Amino acid sequence: MTIDQAFIAVFGVLAIWLANDIRPSWRRWGCVFGLCGQPFWFWSSWHAGQGGIFLLAFAFTAGWARGVWNQWVRP
Repeated sequence: MTIDQAFIAVFGVLAIWLANDIRPSWRRWGCVFGLCGQPFWFWSSWHAGQGGIFLLAFAFTAGWARGVWNQWVRP
C-alpha cells in the first residue's frame, strides 16, 4: 500500500463514518475529512493514468465542498 492509498483509506473511512453519525456535532466533520482526502485521489488517479477516476474526483470534491458549505460556512 502506498502513502496516497493509506490517506485515501483513512480519510475515506473517517468521512463515511462521521457523515453517518447520529450526533450532528460529529456528523458535520464527515465532509471535512472527505474533502481532506480529495488531493490524494487526484494525485493517485493522475499518477496511475486513470482519467475516469481523475474526473470523478472533481464530482466528489464538489460534493464534499457542498457539505463544508452547508455544515460550516452557511450556519
